[in-house]
Amino acid sequence: TDRWQTYTDVEVNEETLKMLGGYCAEFLVHGVENEGKRCGILEDLVQLLGKYSPVPVTYAGGVQGLDDLDRVKTLGNGNVDLTIGSALDCFGGDIKYDDVVAWHKKEN
Repeated sequence: TDRWQTYTDVEVNEETLKMLGGYCAEFLVHGVENEGKRCGILEDLVQLLGKYSPVPVTYAGGVQGLDDLDRVKTLGNGNVDLTIGSALDCFGGDIKYDDVVAWHKKEN
């Protein structure tokens, strides 16, 4: 949507996820309102994705700490992966990349 500058009228809901899921193998869903702000994830969106996505799904946007990894796992019922960008130390953020790798190893 024009580098996240223009909103569409397509609502992310059960029906839309089901319809789009028939055309792809995976979703990457950005919580654009929180993208790059490190202000916390969009919990309602993560819950919706975990409940209704018919294909594997990765959420991005707003991660502010390691707690958010646990929160996405819980809210997404273990069905939602998470990507972290600007919050990582290698991109100028506070979350240590090595801590994320350790969390992942512990959980898997």
